[in-house]
Parts: sequence; structure tokens; C-alpha cells
Amino acid sequence: MLLRLRAIAHHPVIRLVLAYLAGASTALGFAPYALWPIYPLAMAFALGHSRRLTPKQTFLYWLSFGFGCFSVGISWVHVSIDTYGGLPLIASLGLMAILALYLALYPALAAYLSIKLVPKSLTLRFLAVFPAAWVLTEWARGWVLTGFPWLWAGYSQTNGPLAPLASNIGALGLSLVLAMIAGALALTFTHRADALDSNGPRSFSLRVAPLLLITPLAGLGAFASAQLSPITSTGKSVKVALVQGNIAQSMKWQPEALWPTMIKYMDLSRPSLADTDLFIWPEAAIPAPEYMVEEFLDNANKVANLNNSAIITGIISKQQNRFYNSLIVLGNHQQLQQESADYRGDGSNEFRKHHLLPIGEFVPLEDLLRPLAPFFNLPMSSFARGDFQQPNLDALGHQLAPAICYEIAFPEQLRANVNAGTELLLTVSNDAWFGRSNGPLQHMEIAQMRAIELGRPLLRATNNGVTAVVDPQGKITHSLPQFETGVLKAEVPLVSGSTGFARWGQTPLLLLCTIILIGAVIRKLRL
Repeated sequence: MLLRLRAIAHHPVIRLVLAYLAGASTALGFAPYALWPIYPLAMAFALGHSRRLTPKQTFLYWLSFGFGCFSVGISWVHVSIDTYGGLPLIASLGLMAILALYLALYPALAAYLSIKLVPKSLTLRFLAVFPAAWVLTEWARGWVLTGFPWLWAGYSQTNGPLAPLASNIGALGLSLVLAMIAGALALTFTHRADALDSNGPRSFSLRVAPLLLITPLAGLGAFASAQLSPITSTGKSVKVALVQGNIAQSMKWQPEALWPTMIKYMDLSRPSLADTDLFIWPEAAIPAPEYMVEEFLDNANKVANLNNSAIITGIISKQQNRFYNSLIVLGNHQQLQQESADYRGDGSNEFRKHHLLPIGEFVPLEDLLRPLAPFFNLPMSSFARGDFQQPNLDALGHQLAPAICYEIAFPEQLRANVNAGTELLLTVSNDAWFGRSNGPLQHMEIAQMRAIELGRPLLRATNNGVTAVVDPQGKITHSLPQFETGVLKAEVPLVSGSTGFARWGQTPLLLLCTIILIGAVIRKLRL
């Protein structure tokens, strides 16, 4: 009976279906489910199930695994395409399938490289070469064609016991650890781990040894990272108010909604003026270019200034006939006491989004694509790109390193903007595009990982959720319900110190993985 079940599981069609289901199950590892053991278990199953396949079969197997990961894990992308894209359902589903299939190429390439380089030794393949290839292909997915680093394996551990490791090795480092644990699991439950295996007790000990070594070491590393953290309290704090306007996406860019929207944010902020230092309004909270709303900005600047506070708001800025998705500071900049009551609007103390969202904020080959469908002609889809590295925003003398919406998913960009004086991480977004899907919750999870990596409290203000405050350990300390208008008030303790990841970034990890693959190539050539 067992042999019959194994034969069925390895039927070419059933095999690919099982690979797809294993990949689809990984979505449970991410928000809102956060079942952190799922990802390494699914990966271990796929490694064991595909261990005897040819390189071509392996590629197709992991292509199916990856297609399961992304067709389910980022199915929320379809919400924006279907609701705002103006495409027939079959066309929007087709676009989603193409995107998921493209992203699936990366895990397929990792598995293909590992079996081509190490066709015989499962121990070497599962514990070293496959994890290294997995990390490098995840990294590549984060920059090829502007990058889509969503659903890195490491993000599945944001709320798991291994999360503290990210303060030294980052989310990609967690991906390496998970792939190694998955490899050790696959060896443990594989009947023939490598050519050394036999049916005796010694062979079982050989198979189980990696799991008994790697898993406790990972747990010990996480414990040490938490207990020996260089991040310490300064004894100071800042009082913040994050304003969630809950403006309907269908109304956000309508001209008649501009003044009601701005007045709503001001009215929501006004009751907290007496006891708040920083007000954070979300991405494009002011949905118009600065020059069109100078009267409102000047008034808001005076209100904040007279109350010894500052307002950081999303807005459309314009410099030299180029438009930017930006954050500006109104009110007090360098100090608590009142400064100039006049709004400057000169481009200083401003952050301009660098990593633009394809289609949403810029359209590649726009002369060809824009006429095809409304999907390629969304509001404000012709932004210019800000610099990769920019000065921190200065509000009441507090230094904030910003990231607007999608760019919070790019760890090296935010790291490049964090310096010794940075006190807070700030990200603003408008996730109303994605309705009640998992997308905004996964977005929040990614932001939590940045707080762990860089060892700073993180403020996240959004139009309709998730608006939250995150501590340097990545835990949400304060939050607002989604899809409700509200103001989140919190007193945020400030910290000092620098994490290993803040100092070194991804470079050591990428070098290690590259060296492993080069070693595998040399070994292959010598055999």
C-alpha cells in the first residue's frame, strides 16, 4: 500500500500538483496567519519529494512550487487590477498568472542550479548549495526589473522565535537559515540521504545529525541576538499621533474631494495639538501638488508651529517641472520652540520617493502601454524618482528615516538612509488599492522586519490601515483597526546603538552564498 502511494505521488501530474499545494501552503506562514513553521516544512517536503528528479524535472517541480507560493501568496494584487484596472476578468486573471509564473522562475532556478552543481550528494545539496542558491535568487528577485522582494522566506519568521536573528543577518539571512533547516528536515525523513546511507542505525544518525545541530544553533543564535542586543534606551521619548483618514480610494483623486480631505486631516489632528510632538499623515494625505494648496499648507504650518509640534505629511511636490511622491515637514523643524511661522516650500526637509511602483507610479514603455487600458493610466502614474540616499527628515530636532509605501520592502535602501543620529523609522502608505485582502497585512509585516533589522522604533501611518507603532524588536505596541477613521496616539521610547545588520547589511551574507556556489562549481569541474 505504501509503495502504491509513493508511486501515485511521483506520477508526473500528481507530482506537480503536490508541488503547487506545498508552495501554496507557504502563504500560511505570512500575515495574517503567521504560522511560522509552515514555510520550512513545505520547503522540506518539496526537497525530499523532488530529490530523485532530473534537472529538467526539478526545474518544473519548483516552478510549480513557486507558482503555488505566488499565485496564492500575492493573490491580493488582483484586487487592484480588477477594481481599478478596467480590464475584463479573464485579462486581469491572466496578468496575475503571468506575474506569479515570472516570480516562480526564481525558486525554480535555485533548485535547478543546486541539482546541476551537486547531482549526487544530498547532504551537500540540501545543507549548503540549495540554501545559498535560494538566497541569491531571492535577492535577485528584489532588484531585477526594479524588484519585487515580497514573500521572502525570512518574512515568515517576523513573529516567530527566530526573528531576533534578523538584527544581525536580516530577512535574507533568515531565508538562509530556513532553507538549511528545511534541508536538514528533508535529510532526516529521506530514506536515502546520500551515497553513504544504509539501512542501519548509523545511517539514521547521519540523517538526523544535521537537524539536531542546525535547529538548536539557530535557536541559540536568536536567543543570543535578543539578550546581547546593542540597542539600549536613551531614557527619552516622543509623543506621536498617527492619523488614519480612511479616505475612499474612489474619491481620493477627485478634485471636489481635495479640500474636504485636507480639512478632515486637520480636524482629526486638532484635538491632540496640546499634548503631541509629531503628527504623521499618510502617503498623499494631501492629494495635490504643493503649489495648488499653498494656502492650506501655510495655515497648517502656523498651527503646528504655534503648538510647538510638527506635521509630517505625504504630498505631491514639484521641482524643475518634475513631480515627486514626497513627504514634507510642517511646523517646527530643528527644535521644539517656535520657528519661522511662514511655510517655506523650498524643497528642503523633504523626502522624495526613490523606489517607484511600476504601473502605479511610473509606466515602462508608456507610449505603448498607456493607450491599452485604464490600468496603465492610473492617477499620478508619472512620478520622477528621488535620490537613493537622502537626509533624514528633521521634526522638532528628531531625525526620521522615511520610506514611502512599497519601498519599505527594500532593506538596503532604508539602511542607506539610517545613520548614527536616526531616532525613528517612518513609513507611510495608502493600501486602499488592495481592499480587505492580505496585502496590507503582509505590508505591515515587512515593516516590522525593518524595525528588527535596524534596531529603531517604526511609525507606520496609512490611509485605511494598518496604522501602527512598532518597537525595535519588531513587535506592534499600538495599532488602529483597519478601515476606520482614527488617530493613534503613543509615547514612543527612543533608543541608541547599532545592530549588526545596520552596520554590515546584506553584503556578508551575499558573499558567503556566492562563495558556496563558486565552491560547488569548482567541485563539479574537478569530478
